[in-house]
This record gives sequence, structure tokens and C-alpha cells, in this order.
Amino acid sequence: MTIITTPFTAQSTAAEVAAGIDLTGRRAVVTGGASGIGIETARALASAGAEVTLAVRNLEAGTRTADDITATTGNGRVRVESLDLADQASVAGFVAAWSGPLHILVNNAGVMASPEMRTPEGWELQFATNHLGHFALATGLHRALAAAEGARIVSVSSSAHLRSPVVFDDIHFRERPYEPWAAYGQSKTANVLFAVAATKRWASDGITANALMPGGIRTNLQRYITDEELERLRAQMGGVDIRWKTPEQGAATSVLVATSPLLDGVGGRYFEDCNEAELNQPGTRHGVAAYALDPEAADRLWQVSVQTLTR
Repeated sequence: MTIITTPFTAQSTAAEVAAGIDLTGRRAVVTGGASGIGIETARALASAGAEVTLAVRNLEAGTRTADDITATTGNGRVRVESLDLADQASVAGFVAAWSGPLHILVNNAGVMASPEMRTPEGWELQFATNHLGHFALATGLHRALAAAEGARIVSVSSSAHLRSPVVFDDIHFRERPYEPWAAYGQSKTANVLFAVAATKRWASDGITANALMPGGIRTNLQRYITDEELERLRAQMGGVDIRWKTPEQGAATSVLVATSPLLDGVGGRYFEDCNEAELNQPGTRHGVAAYALDPEAADRLWQVSVQTLTR
């Protein structure tokens, strides 16, 4: 399998990646589209002519963002809809309200390294939000994605997936002590495994899914992370400074996965810094873990997710 390379780098911006791309007539959904890299992902898609729906928890922030995107791009087809990924009724409501084809689904929203919290179902919040909510959204929108005849799903993962595989024996920390980064890590591994499994199941419907690491960006995603925690993480990395990207740079890989003609018909892969990643080498924080691309683990996660959501 040939590794996909592009002219873009870690310094490239979403606008640069989208330049020359025509998304006129295409429809996109960006979860978490009112904050962080979600804003710049949505802005780049709108600038390329797409109709973009911001799927957000905070409708007021979503409306402000939509107005700003329209003002900066001239695209008046920016919509705002309510979506709380940790609330399965909210996900079902979003799906039920959607009509017509969906060409691009950007599973961007997430929660990082939160204190131990659970949904009403008893699910660990990070796994419930980052994976199960997006899984329910994508499967619920399958018919709309298939109708697009060439839809793409963008699964925003993280290098934190290197911290943990999906621990199938205790996904929700009912037996083991809760650890915020282990919980976040397995949820981000689940994002990659979802892309593998969705592509396997849905490629015949013209749907492909790829995962990505956006890079380190200071956004509201880090609201649970103190300066002391950042210093501890830096020490774990051998004292190497964390290389922060701007939100425009952080959104670039999402936009590449969503739009690049180099990815036509390509799915089940993991990208970082606007290029497909190599397998992770021990002792490094780059690349993709082999366990995150394991087709057997991907199938198992799919089955577990279906069973969890239908209980």
C-alpha cells in the first residue's frame, strides 16, 4: 500500500489546502463547528462553496460563528443545528431532522482528559462523546452519505491514541481506576478504528472514512488541562517543547482529508501534518499505532458499539 504524500506540511493552513477546490453543490456537517479548529474547518469548506452545517451544543456560539464565516467567505449557506454527542436523544434528533444527501461529515467535536464523568447510561464521558456519539451520528446518517455517491467521513483523532488501545475488557473504567489520559487515548484510538471499519463496510456505497491528528492547538478542548499538567506532559516528552499550531494550521489536515482529490476512493488511513502517517516507532510521538489500524479490533469495536447503543 503506497503512503499518500501531498505538497502540504505542518505549517500549511486550511485555506491553503482548500485553494482551488470547488465544493459547489456539496453539503458538509462539522461537529463542534463553533470552536477551535472546527471553526476554521467549516470556514475552509464554506470558502470552497460547500453548504456547511455547524452541529453544536451552544446555538448562540454557533450562530455567531456562522455569521462570521458568511462575512469572511461570502457564503450564505452556513447553517446551525443543535447536537450534543453525549446525549443519544440529541444525536437521534439531528439525524431525524436531516434530509437529502451528505457529502462530507467531519467528526471534529470532542472532550479531552476530563475528570471522571459519566452519561446517564453509565458510559465514560470521553468514550461516549468522542466515539459513541460520532458512531451513532455516522451510522444514523448512512443513507444520506450513501446518497452523495462519494461521501467522505473525517474522523479527528490525536497522537494521544498512542497512549492506549481500546481496552475492550473495561472500556468504561468500571473495574480499573479512572485515568483521564488513558480514557482520552482509547477514545482517540476508537476514532481511527472507526475509519477502518466504516471504510470496510461502506466503500461499496461510495463512502470512505479517514482519521487524522490535527496537531497541538491551544483551544477550548484543553479546558481541563492546567499549566501544571502541560508541564508534566512536557517532562514526559523529555523536556521537548510542545509545538503549537494556529487553529488555521490545525484545521488543515481535516480539510485535506475532506477535500483532496488524492484521497478519492481512499479510506481507513491516518494522516498527520497533511500527509499519511507511517507506523509509530517506539519512543516517538508521531505516526499511527498498529493497534489503531487492526481490522480485527475495528470489527470488534463496531460490534461493541452497535450492542452498546441498542441495549
